[in-house]
Amino acid sequence: MTNAAERHYFYRLFFIFIIWVHFITNPVSCEERWDGVVVTQSNFLALQAFKQELIDPKGFLKTWNDSGFGACSGAWLGIKCAQGQVIVIQLPWKGLKGQITDRIGQLQGLRKLSLHNNHITGSIPSSLGLLVNLRGLQLFNNRLTGSIPSSLGSCPLLQSLDFSNNLLTGTIPESFGNSTKLYWLNLSFNSLSGSIPTSLTSLNSLTFMSLQHNNLSGSIPSLKNGLISLQNLVLDHNFLTGTIPGSLGDLRELREISLSNNHFSGHIPQSIGKISNLKQLDLSLNNLSGEIPVSFDNLLILSFFNVSHNNLSGPVPTLLAQKFNSSSFVGNVQLCGYSPSTQCSSPAPSEGEGAPSEVSKHRHHKKLGTKDIILIVAGVLLVVLITVCCILLFCLFRKRKTSNDEEGHVTARSGAASARAGKGVPPIGGEVEAGGDAGGKLVHFDGPLAFTADDLLCATAEIMGKSTYGTVYKATLEDGSQAAVKRLREKITKNQREFESEVSVLGRIRHENLLAMRAYYLGPKGEKLLVFDYMPKGSLASFLHAHGPETRIDWATRMNIAQGMARGMLYLHSHENIIHGNLTSSNVLLDENTNAKIADFGLSRLMTTAANSNVIATAGALGYRAPELSKLKKANTKTDVYSLGVILLELLTRKPPGEAMNGVDLPQWVASIVKEEWTNEVFDVDLMRDSSTNGDELLNTLKLALHCVDPSPSARPEVQMILQQLEEIRPQMISSGISSDEGAIPTSE
Repeated sequence: MTNAAERHYFYRLFFIFIIWVHFITNPVSCEERWDGVVVTQSNFLALQAFKQELIDPKGFLKTWNDSGFGACSGAWLGIKCAQGQVIVIQLPWKGLKGQITDRIGQLQGLRKLSLHNNHITGSIPSSLGLLVNLRGLQLFNNRLTGSIPSSLGSCPLLQSLDFSNNLLTGTIPESFGNSTKLYWLNLSFNSLSGSIPTSLTSLNSLTFMSLQHNNLSGSIPSLKNGLISLQNLVLDHNFLTGTIPGSLGDLRELREISLSNNHFSGHIPQSIGKISNLKQLDLSLNNLSGEIPVSFDNLLILSFFNVSHNNLSGPVPTLLAQKFNSSSFVGNVQLCGYSPSTQCSSPAPSEGEGAPSEVSKHRHHKKLGTKDIILIVAGVLLVVLITVCCILLFCLFRKRKTSNDEEGHVTARSGAASARAGKGVPPIGGEVEAGGDAGGKLVHFDGPLAFTADDLLCATAEIMGKSTYGTVYKATLEDGSQAAVKRLREKITKNQREFESEVSVLGRIRHENLLAMRAYYLGPKGEKLLVFDYMPKGSLASFLHAHGPETRIDWATRMNIAQGMARGMLYLHSHENIIHGNLTSSNVLLDENTNAKIADFGLSRLMTTAANSNVIATAGALGYRAPELSKLKKANTKTDVYSLGVILLELLTRKPPGEAMNGVDLPQWVASIVKEEWTNEVFDVDLMRDSSTNGDELLNTLKLALHCVDPSPSARPEVQMILQQLEEIRPQMISSGISSDEGAIPTSE
């Protein structure tokens, strides 16, 4: 029985071997007898032609052997198959030159073609229009010439098309209007001419359309009953004319409108003020006239606004003037109200040659003259100045009296608090009854700051933020030095003995990428204050998201921050045995050289269990919490790594994690884009401008970040490995950044 089984097994192996030899020696019949591994004959010939037309200086296509046997087994770089048909060709950032063969049209199963960030020349093959299964076409950042084939409109499943940063000429095909599933269209930075096809306005699935930096002319087609899903409309740096269509106001999903550097004229449509989701609006460098619509004050989440260098007139709406600086309005001679030097003057009452009319008299009695207003304002300022001087003299008298007796010392504290209340600045220590070292306990750690408890509690304090742990202040001491002070909430900290034991350990931790604690204060009524170094450039969150898109943040700066975070976290994990548990971009601060300083580390050791649970819940709401924390309720090194990975994605995308994208969080959104091989949608546009030099670094950092946010904790790397890989990706760092007047301290949990 055993011998029979062995013979049967041998015959099966021999039969499989005969079939394999037959397929190799008779490739013509492979298409008829495909076994799930070998690529079909027509696809194999098309891939051979594809390779022959390309120049591969780095040898990436060496895996494409002449037999074709491994094409669909994963052995050929950049090739994916299904049932013997090539469905994906993905070869970005490979330094490829040469041309794209017209025989690519033979790959009937092709769904995605990604050849971006290479040096490919020649024209775009019209045979691509034969690929009825084509969904994604990524050819940006090459040197393609000629016109865009109108045949691409015959691809019924086309979803994403990006030809940006090439040398294309001619017009945009009207046939694109047939691609009803198209949601991403980027033809920017070419030399396209002609008008914007009217057919594009019927694409209700389109969410992103960028045609900037071309030679387009004519007017914007009517947008009524079309483009209902559009979020980004980018048409700047062209030669477009006519008026801005009022139908823009019907596109309620718009987040960005960029029409700058064109020749638009007429008034700005009032209807744009109805687009409640609008975040960026750039109408600068046109010939627009009239007033800025008052309805624009309804654009509450608008973060970038520019109407400079037009012919606008009249007053700037109040909220816009308060929110945006003069650079958003300059170059409009008749525009007023956006700065102290451009105040709008009141119109004088009309007068005839004879006596004033009754209306004129009535208006005269109702309205104060300019001189009257000046006198009233001067009088009010004088009263305020005298009051402030009296308060200051009173405080000075009380402070001098503190050296005589304790009761005078207590009164001085009340006077100082009153003075601050008069200036609208709250005291750091609250309304305490006893002061000085006798009324509380101040403990210093090493550092440049030297102050007493009185100095700290009487410092000018500016509230910078509130969080689960407490309130954070920017404190300016009497000698002008500044510190960051965190006033912890009552009843959330451990008892005094445990608190002092833990805070004494935290206060002695020193590392170049960790925010140093300089002192702590325990008040007579249980107040607890922590004093830190003040960071002038604020938090990483504000650095990335508070500035408008006109503020560029280069790749070297972002990588310097990433490496600094990794070094700080490695020191906490390996040298101090501390789990952060609440790492967010708001808790990564930046010094004057834009170096990262991690804040709020170890604070969980000072808090009760209930308080720490609230912090974990808050971190989850912000998008930084590892998924397993919902069950574990206790952070560990792998949950810290997850948070670090989210911040790495934040650096790459410049998108806040708490802002859901298509209903998913930042890691899920990035993973879905990468899975579809549309990587260009992931990276911040600033980074894509330099992708020809930094492309490999971007991709490798993206892979590392996705590794960090793996749903499985065991699959995530340790921080030491993260730092090692970051330093391998970019071994030499040059510190650079942007200027910022914003200061910050540890603000959010």
